[in-house]
Amino acid sequence: MDPIPFSQPAIDVASLTKRYDAVTALADVSFQVQAGEIVGFLGPNGAGKTTTLRILTGMLAPTAGTVRIDGLDVTERPLEVRRRIGYLPEHVALYPELRVQEYLYYRASIKGVPGRARREHARDAMERCAVTDVARQLIGRLSKGYRQRVALADCLLARPPILILDEPTVGLDPHQIRQTRELIKALGRSATILLSTHILPEVEMLCHRVAIIDKGRIVAVDTPAQLGQRLRGTQIVRVELRLPAAPTANAMGVAQAGGDDTVIESALRELPGVARVTAQRREDLPAPSQADGGQARQAGGAAAFEVEADQQHDIREAIFRLAVERRWALRELSQQRASLEEVFIHLTTREDT
Repeated sequence: MDPIPFSQPAIDVASLTKRYDAVTALADVSFQVQAGEIVGFLGPNGAGKTTTLRILTGMLAPTAGTVRIDGLDVTERPLEVRRRIGYLPEHVALYPELRVQEYLYYRASIKGVPGRARREHARDAMERCAVTDVARQLIGRLSKGYRQRVALADCLLARPPILILDEPTVGLDPHQIRQTRELIKALGRSATILLSTHILPEVEMLCHRVAIIDKGRIVAVDTPAQLGQRLRGTQIVRVELRLPAAPTANAMGVAQAGGDDTVIESALRELPGVARVTAQRREDLPAPSQADGGQARQAGGAAAFEVEADQQHDIREAIFRLAVERRWALRELSQQRASLEEVFIHLTTREDT
């Protein structure tokens, strides 16, 4: 996803530390979430994710450090902070004996929603979370997916500008996960979201940036794309070209051998910053059905290359200019990067130094 322009952080965590006697759960944790961002918060079990989220929501006091929500210090102004946050804990305590709308009316009253506005807020939350069809059903009779959506509706009752979601898809089946993902994506259009989850493909699809925590310390904060590039240390671009069957002529009538595999590979190697070019495959393409100037053309082919270069400049721009100059027909020009899963495993399995 495209990055959000810089503004005052919606969530500002600075040097956050939490100790339990001799055990340090969090050590100097710092990161920011800008207004309008969806940020993924990742880490192995026991890394400190839930502890961090509980401090952010004012449910747990830090040993040291500060947390500001919309500029408000969590420890100094906890009630004001809680009005700005919709928090979905990993394990939600719903009331199974209440009907969905009864539960949401009750929760709206606890959250301080004025009496005349409670029905409107509850109706709006049910519509956004797609639980209107079960409004009169007992919560205890709902599926896990519906209960999770009711919990999300609870988060929206006071219309907070910030949502903090702790494992919102835990225990859901693939269909329910997809529904929840689409819901979070829709919520992100009007709210800032900090999302803790173990489902890494969801993070890549939903999040502008990612913060990774391990052993109580932040080990990386960046976009998924930049994290993938940083892991490899170089940029890798896949290039696929359509090759003519025979040398072509330029506007001056001079033959160009731009379609030869070895010529292409050599030209790519000569680009500034390129460290390696690997030919990946070549395939024959069917001949065009139309004649060119009354003369039938032979079938051409396609060749693919992997180009590795330093990260000083985006090598794709140079490859594109070269293709235009040589009159190559580009079929693909895409940047390859390490997956978020590879990045996560690399950053959370390193030995302490």
